[in-house]
Amino acid sequence: MDYGSEGRAHKAGTVIDERLDSGLDSLREDDTEDYCSAREGPVTAEFARLSVDGAHEERWRTEITEDGDTYLHLAIIHEAQDMALKMIEMSVRHPFLNKQNYQRQTALHLAVITEQPLVVERLLKAGCDPMLVDNNGNTALHIACRTGSLTCFGLLTQSGLEYLPSILQMPNYSGQKCLHVVAVHGFLSLVESLISFGADINEQEQCNGRTALHLAVDLQNLELVKLLISKGADVNSLTYGGHSAYHLTHGRQNIDIQKALHDVTDQDLRDLPESESEDSEDEYIYDYDDNELQSDDEYDDIKVMGQE
Repeated sequence: MDYGSEGRAHKAGTVIDERLDSGLDSLREDDTEDYCSAREGPVTAEFARLSVDGAHEERWRTEITEDGDTYLHLAIIHEAQDMALKMIEMSVRHPFLNKQNYQRQTALHLAVITEQPLVVERLLKAGCDPMLVDNNGNTALHIACRTGSLTCFGLLTQSGLEYLPSILQMPNYSGQKCLHVVAVHGFLSLVESLISFGADINEQEQCNGRTALHLAVDLQNLELVKLLISKGADVNSLTYGGHSAYHLTHGRQNIDIQKALHDVTDQDLRDLPESESEDSEDEYIYDYDDNELQSDDEYDDIKVMGQE
């Protein structure tokens, strides 16, 4: 398997080094001064004071910023790990652990985004719900699949096998399940892992019916195409618009992908319909911000199905 030197999955030719738009930048300077000033600061002192004063013990569980962040959210955002772990220890099985900010992120989402595996582990053991989704419909596992964090991915898939089958079936609001997310970002080792955990290799995106194999062709990822074929992907699966993976190779530069799919694809699924043959050179571009595949002519499978 292809593993990164710092616990991050590698994809063909590229290493993702990004943090999602998690609301980390939405905290204003005065918020951070009032609530959390890095690892040592006002929030640490305030939390210590509130913890000692029994009458105010619940205050640190109820107070939130204008963005809906709790003290725990802020401690994780600013990587004040000792303080975060203390709050988790004091809140085992408490609803506080599952509080969501105004982007519907739990502490678990933020711990994965900021890549703090110890916090992820303690949250899971303390009862944080890994099935909660943010305002994009992403579970914490969806986020780990997008960032390629091997350690967080491992904790989320090994620490709670009872919920894993359900999460693997959960699409986000872009219609993508975890397998689609890792396929889009080209994390080969995570693709293999999800398949071994029971993810359906032929699962279709809800928006357009692409499988992981279609996505691999769209993104011209030869290594992923070969991997999926070797794992038994259905090369004859069609999108909602009636396109096989081989159809998507027409007009593309990577001839090796076309060769890999040619002999294993049914003969009647190799040629594009005559009405589309002249348009076969349209390029599909992946928009990493919008998490969608787009074409120059704003291709829409629904129109191809005749529902204009």
